[in-house]
Amino acid sequence: MTHLWLRAEQRDNETRTGLTPEGAAALIASGMKVSVEDSDSRVIPIAAYAQAGCEIVPAHSWPDAPRDAVIFGLKELPEDGTPLPHTHIMFGHAYKGQSSGRKLLERFKAGGGTLLDLEYLTDDNGRRVAAFGYWAGFAGAAVSVKCRIAQLRGATCGPVAPYPDAEALKAALAEELAQVDASGDRALVIGALGRVGRGASDLCEALGIPVTGWDMAETAHGGPFPEILDHAYFFNCILAGPDTPAFVRPDAPEAERALRVIGDIACDPDSAFNPVQVYDRATTWAEPALRVHDAPPLDIMAIDNLPSMLPRESSEDFASQLLPTLRALPEMDNAVWQRARDLFDQHVAEV
Repeated sequence: MTHLWLRAEQRDNETRTGLTPEGAAALIASGMKVSVEDSDSRVIPIAAYAQAGCEIVPAHSWPDAPRDAVIFGLKELPEDGTPLPHTHIMFGHAYKGQSSGRKLLERFKAGGGTLLDLEYLTDDNGRRVAAFGYWAGFAGAAVSVKCRIAQLRGATCGPVAPYPDAEALKAALAEELAQVDASGDRALVIGALGRVGRGASDLCEALGIPVTGWDMAETAHGGPFPEILDHAYFFNCILAGPDTPAFVRPDAPEAERALRVIGDIACDPDSAFNPVQVYDRATTWAEPALRVHDAPPLDIMAIDNLPSMLPRESSEDFASQLLPTLRALPEMDNAVWQRARDLFDQHVAEV
């Protein structure tokens, strides 16, 4: 019997989940065992999982789970260096040269476990089977707008927090925008045809911010891209790779520009492929804006768990996308899971 163990997230401001009680009930009905760690931060109450038939286990007890249990979470594990003997489903951020990624792979190698990275669960056409992308784009654009409002007030954006739903978020931003003069602001979105780009574009359009949408055709020439500097907002919404050109070069802050806020929603500052070459660290919920130039201001918004700003909507959306693939977990020859195993084997062999 396949045993799925849903762990409690241990990161601050992370309240999302990749499995709803309804999804858990469907897995149990298909013959799987589902254990769910208690959590005082998960957006869905633990009682709902108990009613669905899940085994409820103590928070953060996954290291002591049976060796054959598959540990499922979203964000990173505590960086304590301990070997990892289980199979883990999570966003590992380990395959693009990140220093923390190498350490994670070393832990899997030491423990004999396996990483099945959610970012690389793909169908036969190479498309991800589940992604938080739309809500990352939506929330990332929202925080970027908050950064711009703060600039127009002569300040830097203060702490941000979750909203009850998307409508409440839009209403709050519209009220704040009405108090400043941002009438000439425009946004350029790279990756506009993808889920992340659609989310960013939808938020901007809901607030009346004109959007210039670019995708692969507009960036194929490899740059430079002076058009980015002509917009108040630039949103990077693509998963960068070795062939991705530099969208924002190191000299951009000193250039003549209308650009005031960069929403790096892809948020991979320590990757060798980072196309936004004016910063080197992620921002946080407590300090969402990194100011890289003062006059005129240029702020970077690069929070790496943006969908948590709308935790219920993003969780329900992601979980519904992922459920068919979780159902197939017991199938050893399932192509989605096998591709993830092969990719892990390739990368862990290099550490």
